[in-house]
Amino acid sequence: MPSKDSSPTPRKPKSERPASPKALQADPDPIPGRLAALRELMSQRNVASLLVLSPENRRYFSGFKAQDSTLTESSGALFIDHGRQALLTDSRYTLAAAKEAPLFEIVACRRGLGSGLRELAPSPSSPIHYEPDYVTVSVLRHLEESLAREKVAFSPSPFNPSRPRIVKSPLETRLIQKAVNITEKALALLWDELEPGVPEEWAAQFLESKFRELGGDGVAFPSIVAVGANAALPHAEPGKKKIGKSEMVIVDCGARYRGYCSDMTRTYVPAKPLGWQKEIYKIVRDAQLLAMEEIKAGVAGSLVDKAARDYIAKYGYGDYFQHSLGHGVGLQIHEEPRLSPNAIHEPLLAGSLVTVEPGIYLPGKGGVRLEDLVLITEKGFANLNSAINFYYF
Repeated sequence: MPSKDSSPTPRKPKSERPASPKALQADPDPIPGRLAALRELMSQRNVASLLVLSPENRRYFSGFKAQDSTLTESSGALFIDHGRQALLTDSRYTLAAAKEAPLFEIVACRRGLGSGLRELAPSPSSPIHYEPDYVTVSVLRHLEESLAREKVAFSPSPFNPSRPRIVKSPLETRLIQKAVNITEKALALLWDELEPGVPEEWAAQFLESKFRELGGDGVAFPSIVAVGANAALPHAEPGKKKIGKSEMVIVDCGARYRGYCSDMTRTYVPAKPLGWQKEIYKIVRDAQLLAMEEIKAGVAGSLVDKAARDYIAKYGYGDYFQHSLGHGVGLQIHEEPRLSPNAIHEPLLAGSLVTVEPGIYLPGKGGVRLEDLVLITEKGFANLNSAINFYYF
């Protein structure tokens, strides 16, 4: 059987040099520029004031790091208009907020978010716009009731406040590259441990402990380790199933570094792979490389998806590739842009990041998924992953 780290296949498309993870402290504060870009969007869409509650957008525009575990919990909100910017939070976070978001006025909400917002409310003729994809009905009702006396209206934002996050700054790209490096190092350590008898849940726990040991914040998402028939489930949860002698193993994992995510998938092949295992592995790897050849700024994500999907279908496995080819990665593990059949209207933008992860999943038998994270450029892409832990049959 070929070694796990054989030399790259001749079909591999040329990748531009990825960003260096060094000098992470050298960049100026990005918050002023982000706020200026957001206010420009607000002006273009006639939005006088904006309320931001999603943790990722909160962090992106202010630097405030607190996380919400559910939609019904809020560690705080940003209120931004064309004259001021405030961070509304409760007493648990006021000290951290002042340190992490020094450009923002800190408003303590002693009786809920509505009480703090009342101090900042605009005139009744100007509604407060909010993120329609994030604000729940119950939160909206609370805000409306809290400001009913002031006759302040609330309206969904006509633009997605997450949109400025699609194109990453050089600093963001370097942070994500660092997260990728940590992920690869952890997976390399696990790779040496994968052998018959190793349980899925042990392998997942091993990975996640290594992320922190190697300097990461923790996991970007719960690690997937799927053995044998479980590998036919794209989002299988690790359990007690152990690696068998003839069973493939999908490992999908990602570290988080300074808030930014990584996402990587490799498929472990047993010492003596069966014919069907070699076949689907090679098809998936070739589909991934073909898709990468289509990547560059200005191309629709649907065309990149189609390159991989058509290749897999050509060999009779089209019905066994059920998910989209890829997704953006940043402060969230799944964000824009998308590589999917539906991504026909939004051309890929230089500076954005996207996964390329085709797969074949055979019910009752197993499956293969291979995933790299690439930076889109004007002429093509830069692969943030190394060509490691692939097989070349």
